[in-house]
Amino acid sequence: MKSYVLTVSCKSTRGIVAAITGYLAEKGGNIVDSSQFDDLETGLFFMRLTFISQEGVAGEEIKSGFAPIAKQFGMTYEFHDSDAKMKVMLMVSRFGHCLNDLLYRWKIGALPIEIVGVVSNHFEYQKVVVNHDIPFHHIKVTKENKPQAEAKLMEIVEQSGAELIVLARYMQVLSDAICKKMSGRIINIHHSFLPSFKGANPYKQAFERGVKLIGATAHYVTADLDEGPIIEQDVARITHAQSPDDYVSIGRDVESQVLARAIHAHIHHRVFMNGNKTIVFPASPGSYASERMG
Repeated sequence: MKSYVLTVSCKSTRGIVAAITGYLAEKGGNIVDSSQFDDLETGLFFMRLTFISQEGVAGEEIKSGFAPIAKQFGMTYEFHDSDAKMKVMLMVSRFGHCLNDLLYRWKIGALPIEIVGVVSNHFEYQKVVVNHDIPFHHIKVTKENKPQAEAKLMEIVEQSGAELIVLARYMQVLSDAICKKMSGRIINIHHSFLPSFKGANPYKQAFERGVKLIGATAHYVTADLDEGPIIEQDVARITHAQSPDDYVSIGRDVESQVLARAIHAHIHHRVFMNGNKTIVFPASPGSYASERMG
């Protein structure tokens, strides 16, 4: 038996769920997990379900037979092999906490991805990456060579077959062209403060204002800097007794956990773009535990 994930989005109308589940039942599919959401504001419907294909019914047969139903409801849909590992390219600059966390989760199997390479504009983490038997690519980025650097990046992405780019504290702004070409396939992580602080030394600024909550936000990258659709967020409480260095340490932990959870949701096809927002379906029982490790 093979397990598949089906994702569907379309205009909301009566009969969608019945059509999908009825078709899978007809093909001998056994649904083991299902989530759905009707957005009353936009009139859009979103659904994700996992099903097991019985022996003798090929996955390609199920996919091709679903096309008439998809056409009837105007669906955008995809079938995914549950056992297939998404190919992921990591990018990092000089802050390595997210990179190290992701490498550890990947190594112990808590993050089931295929890391096809790590790109950096510095050499600090070359040895760490190579010691994991992962290709390391150094691309120096300056104001003068940025177009050439991005062309090299896209060449590496295409040659590696990367399906997702993760900016694990990569401190260069990607061009509008790359953001559009890889729309919905680049995830970034950054700090979140209440209130917000931009520019240099945000943790020092937060300390000077005496904030009580710091956190992190993982989002899809768009042409608008740090304003793409949010996938995952979390916060940590701070007290007056903690120093700026404590803020940095706590903030790094939150960033690492939030980024890992966002990637976990994306690779399991639980995230749907919904305008400038996302629909994120919860993890099924048993799969979420791995996100909380570490």
